[in-house]
Amino acid sequence: MPSHLFADRPAQPPRPGSVDALITQTRRLRGDVDAVRRDTVVDDDDAQGRWQRALCDLAVHQLDDLDEHLGQLKEGLPAVPAQAPGPGAFQPAPEPADHQQTRIGSAEWNLVTDEVRWSDELFLIFGRSPEAGPLSLDELGSTLFAEDQPLLTAMVTACLVDGKAIDGEFRIVRADGRVRTLHMRGEPVMDDSDGCTASMWAVLRDVSDLRRSERAVRESRDSLQLQRQIARTEHRLAVEIQEAVLPPWGGTLHSPRAGSGALDAAAHYLPSATSALIGGNWYDALELPDGRSMLTVGDLTGHGVTATSGMAMMLGALRGMAMAGIEPGPLMGWLNQLLETSVQPALGSAVCCSYDPTGRVLTWAQAGHPPPLLFRGGRGRALRPPEGILLGATSGAAYGQREERLEVADVLVLHTDGLTPRGIGFGQADGAERLLALAPRFARARSAQDCVRAVIEEFGETGREDDACVLVARVGD
Repeated sequence: MPSHLFADRPAQPPRPGSVDALITQTRRLRGDVDAVRRDTVVDDDDAQGRWQRALCDLAVHQLDDLDEHLGQLKEGLPAVPAQAPGPGAFQPAPEPADHQQTRIGSAEWNLVTDEVRWSDELFLIFGRSPEAGPLSLDELGSTLFAEDQPLLTAMVTACLVDGKAIDGEFRIVRADGRVRTLHMRGEPVMDDSDGCTASMWAVLRDVSDLRRSERAVRESRDSLQLQRQIARTEHRLAVEIQEAVLPPWGGTLHSPRAGSGALDAAAHYLPSATSALIGGNWYDALELPDGRSMLTVGDLTGHGVTATSGMAMMLGALRGMAMAGIEPGPLMGWLNQLLETSVQPALGSAVCCSYDPTGRVLTWAQAGHPPPLLFRGGRGRALRPPEGILLGATSGAAYGQREERLEVADVLVLHTDGLTPRGIGFGQADGAERLLALAPRFARARSAQDCVRAVIEEFGETGREDDACVLVARVGD
């Protein structure tokens, strides 16, 4: 009966030239993948990077295995005489120079003679001295993790009793305390005389590094999926906060009292074209108890729930102080103090206007924000800004205010600075210049909503890196 110690060796090996070509291609690909792995910079917060790095590690290990197997195929495995198994029939392969690279070995357990034969590679995998001899099937089970022992028992029983092939994995503890994961494949060898199982042979492969890499991939993927789920939840919460606080994005914000000089106001929020994150932009128009109107736009640094919750706090405070009759300049000072003492420190920019329809007088203040744009008779200009620095930048900052008398059919545009991409090239118009170029269209508009539509057509499809908002107020006839 022939020995099955190396039964997985092909009967007709391929030509050496074709194997050499495969080895060359495998090593070249391995070098390319390893270069990608080395260039992948990963930090603790980069789940996507950790996942890519783990995939590269897995690919490198698999290519190393392929290179090793192709090398064995090129060199050929030692032939085993076609005779009954015995001590003289065992011819182990030479021991590798670097036993750390050993990943595959073979064994045969003879049920008739109780003889056990291991290849030299298997002794290295188990960390066992050849002088100590190979392990019997019972002794093999004692090296396994307790929870893996029933699996090996079931596989061996199915092979010896039912004549089924072996295919499974288990973990062993070597004599030096190291834990390794082995993949075992084997078959029963039947006795030709009585048809019973005479021996069992198996090939055992050390897949510890492979399983470790696969586990790293799974953990990175799970971490990435968790982060994506958290990001989706935060985005949904930020949207809900924004929708609950801001007036409707595309409609008229309020209907002030009728009459000459009354304001018609509309606004729109323009999301970022390159990010799903929502920033701390706000806009509002509010009719005050004394008949005046309050107009405001602003922006807090940051994105997500932190920015939108901060925006809600600022806008709530702004509305309350405006309703209490506080003028725009002092109001900015109180907002600066509020942001300065906030649990979530941030910087903000804002512009706040108070409009008196009786004399069509606009009183306004700003904090590091683009000034309002005034359009009249088909031409536009930026209002001269009063003194004012970013909110939260310094303690006890003073904010001035200016007045501007408006006329019938005047259009006032307030906007945040995210309308255009950052770092625009020389000779390209920024957001304010592009808005001023819309003056002829604003002159033909019959409502604030018509003006907002013109702004959306101009800026709605541009590659903004940040979200933005625009508020338009038109003085009624």
